[in-house]
Amino acid sequence: PSVPHHTNRLIEEKSPYLLQHAHNPVDWYPWGQEAFDKAKRENKPIFLSVGYSTCHWCHVMEEESFKNKEIGEIMSKNFVCIKVDREERPDVDKVYMTFVQATTGGGGWPMSVWLTPDRKPFVGGTYFPPEDRVNRVGFRTVLLRIAEQWKENRDALLENSQKILEALLHRSDIQVRGQESPPSSKEVMATCFQQLSRYYDEDYGGFSESPKFPTPVNLNFLFTYWALHRTTPEGAQALQMALHTLKMMAHGGIHDHVCQGFHRYSTDQHWHVPHFEKMLYDQGQLAVTYSRAFQISGDEFFADVAKDILLYVSRDLSDQVGGFYSAEDADSYPTATSREKREGAFCVWTAEEIRALLPDPVEGATVATTLGDIFMHHYGVKETGNVNPMMDPHQELKGKNVLIVRCSPELTAAQFGLDLGHLGALLQEGRQRLSTARAQRPRPHLDTKMLAAWNGLMISGFAQAGAALAEQQYVSRAVQAAAFLRKHLFDPNSGRLLRSCYRGKDNTVEQSTVPIHGFLEDYAFVIQALFDLYEASLEQDWLEWALQLQHMQDQLFWDPKGFAYFSSEAGDPSLLLRLKDDQDGAEPTANSVSVTNLLRAACYSGRMEWVEKAGQILAAFSERLQKIPITLPEMARATAVFHHTLKQVVICGDPQGEDTKEMLRCVHSVFSPNKVVMLADGDSTGFLYRQLPFLASLERKDGKATAYLCSNFTCSLPVTSPQELRGMLCP
Repeated sequence: PSVPHHTNRLIEEKSPYLLQHAHNPVDWYPWGQEAFDKAKRENKPIFLSVGYSTCHWCHVMEEESFKNKEIGEIMSKNFVCIKVDREERPDVDKVYMTFVQATTGGGGWPMSVWLTPDRKPFVGGTYFPPEDRVNRVGFRTVLLRIAEQWKENRDALLENSQKILEALLHRSDIQVRGQESPPSSKEVMATCFQQLSRYYDEDYGGFSESPKFPTPVNLNFLFTYWALHRTTPEGAQALQMALHTLKMMAHGGIHDHVCQGFHRYSTDQHWHVPHFEKMLYDQGQLAVTYSRAFQISGDEFFADVAKDILLYVSRDLSDQVGGFYSAEDADSYPTATSREKREGAFCVWTAEEIRALLPDPVEGATVATTLGDIFMHHYGVKETGNVNPMMDPHQELKGKNVLIVRCSPELTAAQFGLDLGHLGALLQEGRQRLSTARAQRPRPHLDTKMLAAWNGLMISGFAQAGAALAEQQYVSRAVQAAAFLRKHLFDPNSGRLLRSCYRGKDNTVEQSTVPIHGFLEDYAFVIQALFDLYEASLEQDWLEWALQLQHMQDQLFWDPKGFAYFSSEAGDPSLLLRLKDDQDGAEPTANSVSVTNLLRAACYSGRMEWVEKAGQILAAFSERLQKIPITLPEMARATAVFHHTLKQVVICGDPQGEDTKEMLRCVHSVFSPNKVVMLADGDSTGFLYRQLPFLASLERKDGKATAYLCSNFTCSLPVTSPQELRGMLCP
């Protein structure tokens, strides 16, 4: 690489996204007091640019505008320019995205916002081309117009920004009105199911035509709806919708058939041509969802997909010390000598490449056939490429193929006169050879930032898959990651989580000079992970830490007046608003996850005020849950858990005993959305016995491992056989 001509102060940062911009000819500042003071001192507006390191259009805007010396000079002369990694600072991102969505009707990244020196927004947008185009104003023009307006009409801009801020405060106010109680679970669940059914794509699964996102929150809602309506036609329909969607996704190009894991989303209706970045939060949630699909259906297909995701994360997104990296980029160099990155270059194939890699004649096929012929037939490979030009506006994929399963194994086997076992081995061999060939290509950029929230989602993925698939190695990986969190993303002195840490030189773990404290989502997702990890490992330390973090979350984020949790803590003077997220999207919103966390916390501690808090969150979001629960499917799911009361499944037994393990395997093999699992090992000095005095009254029957099903700390008659226990869990 050539020596850079420019270096700005972002070179001092740890975020991979900010470091990507450290050699722009722009006087960039990170978000912080130094930039705010300069804006006030020089009375200049702030230009705020927000993105993330695997964002395709962020790369495009950088190449076109931020690397352009002339545009850089206009930016630095007229504005104080601030760069923010939205994954490091979701609080800053959310405040200004709320503004952009309210004023332009859309949003996304890169986000471009102009602020007064005291950080009030007055103009915003997303991506701008560098120069004016038909129907689209260019970035240079916008910069010059705003600079001129600031000189000529400053007072009008300031007045307008104040009005906008007041409107935003009003719009973003989520609180309990009067004496509202939690909405009826039955109505919320029914409405959410109807709304999802309306948007469901019966042919290809999913809940829109295009683009198509995995949305695990929708699928988890459908599983819970099925569990509560198993014997009804609606229940059967909900299950079919979820399983069909998961099958179509796994067959599609959004699933990386060669190197495992899932890409971010599909640009078309068929799950075929994806946006190629891979995000940790998708892998974590999808591992859980595919494990649940296996629990419910018993179909090994879903277990295999869960294992495939966890293989990808273990191999490509894992830090040696135990944490998980954030993402892999969509863009990469097609060859080692290429000058320009292309989207999907690491993942796509020409027919010629596949023929060259798989030339072997196949013994036993009905016609003279090579391994390449069979592979190309099964995965929809075409000589001229299989990507619809409409899905490839920059012609980056012309002549290329994105693998997609086009036939069932039975059809492919019949086509070539092979038995299923032989076909499976051939396809496996083909995938292996393509994987080896891909390893020679330049890899996409890896974002080695490690975030508490996303690590939490991934720990849940490993823990829940480990329990549901009876794979101890996954539980061990989850334990390793939780230990990493406790060491590197937790401050034992204050009892608070930290948001992020970074891979340093020689595989060390580094922290930024001023560490970023955890946000609400960090607490909610880590607490959820620790409950999942306790249930999978039965190590009580994780439970104890989860309850400590829940107390800290209450202290830092709870709104005692309007109820529910704010996304960020009080006392950050740089933030204009404290918001409450109100949409379960690519990730569930932290308030949604907190409802179930609070109910689980109450079960493990006996503290009933946590049940009350869960109800208060549901009451605060009551209007949205009753009218448009499709925007909050995870919270809609939590209303059912709240109203049906969690069942405590207590196994009394020796943790090492085979009979205890058999009972636990039985519990983990059943999908039940309103159960918590605990082991009463007879150690009355242990954490659980100290929290829950009722455990002391539960005994092993005839010296065998014994299960009790308890509700509100009152228990059923004891059972000692897994069959009886299964009957109790699936009434």
